[in-house]
Amino acid sequence: MNIEFLTFLRREIYRFMVLYKQTIIPALLSSLLYILVFGEALGNRIGPLEGTSYMSYIVPGLAMMSVITQAYQNSASSIMQAKYLKFIEDILIAPLSGLQVSLGYIIGGAMRGLICGLGILIMCIILSQAPNAQGDFNINNWPLTILYLLTVSWTFSAFGVIIGIIAKSWDEIGSFSNFIFMPMTFLGGVFYSVDMLSEPWRTISYFNPIYWMISGLRYSTLNIGENLNLISLVLCISFSCLFTIIASYLFKIGYKIKS
Repeated sequence: MNIEFLTFLRREIYRFMVLYKQTIIPALLSSLLYILVFGEALGNRIGPLEGTSYMSYIVPGLAMMSVITQAYQNSASSIMQAKYLKFIEDILIAPLSGLQVSLGYIIGGAMRGLICGLGILIMCIILSQAPNAQGDFNINNWPLTILYLLTVSWTFSAFGVIIGIIAKSWDEIGSFSNFIFMPMTFLGGVFYSVDMLSEPWRTISYFNPIYWMISGLRYSTLNIGENLNLISLVLCISFSCLFTIIASYLFKIGYKIKS
């Protein structure tokens, strides 16, 4: 790694860390509200799912929802800001390859997603130890959990780079998050088991990649759905590699950036 790449990477990480009150804290508070409303208030009425308390069951989905949103928004908004303020050309003429530029943005977004995901899991572990808590959440496999969080945050950070390059306005970036990611996340089994769905919705859910990502994290944390683990892991790694290659190629040719 050369000094130019490390400098660029440091800028991307510093960009969201210095604004942690806007980039990290809101994600944790949002998940906390979901846990209090759905996990604590409704958990005892809904009952356990797949052998675990409802509050514990929804935690992996909430963590994954935050990882997806934060990783995507970080990289997409960073590129859009560079385009809007007209300094994207300065980045392109720097002694950096297309791969290095894309990796700088991707790693920055992936770090933000990973920090938010880990923060939510740790917060839930602490909350589950409180008196009268509805669940006893804990991590079954820490290395696998971190691997899932990292690959998913990398995937959507890379996808955010792609959207940031091709988007013409801030509204287009928000549209992907609001009209694609959010519905796919909620339909991916965050608050329920897909086995509770009737056909054809159950089968349709299996074609939702976010369902497999949530299932993988649910296995690594709660040891639920061991038969889904390999599929989930392969899917996460495949998407992360695919989107990284596409993002690097778009930077290499200067798609919609070079005049």
